[in-house]
Amino acid sequence: MQMVFKKTLFDDNRLSEKPKDLEEEVMSLEKIKNLEDKIAIAIERVKTLKEEKAFTERRIKELEMLLDERNQEIEQLKIEKKLIKEQVESLLNELETIELE
Repeated sequence: MQMVFKKTLFDDNRLSEKPKDLEEEVMSLEKIKNLEDKIAIAIERVKTLKEEKAFTERRIKELEMLLDERNQEIEQLKIEKKLIKEQVESLLNELETIELE
C-alpha cells in the first residue's frame, strides 16, 4: 500500500519558493526597516521642534511683556517731559515779565 500526502493549510509553502523570492523578501524587510528608522527619526525631530516652539513662544511672551513695560515707561517719560517743558516755559514767561517791569 502506498501513502499519498496531501497539502494542508499548515504546510510551509516556502520549501517550494525560489531563492530569488527569498532575496526579494529580505530586500522588502530591509526597506521596511529603513522606513521605520526614517519614521522614528521624523518623530524625534517633530518632538524636538515642538519643544523648541514651546520655548520660543514662552520667550516671545516674556519679550512682549518687557516691551509693554518699556512702552509704559516711555509714555511716562513723555508725560514728564511735557510737564517739565510747560514749567520751563512758565518760568521763562515769568522772567520776561520781570525784565519788562
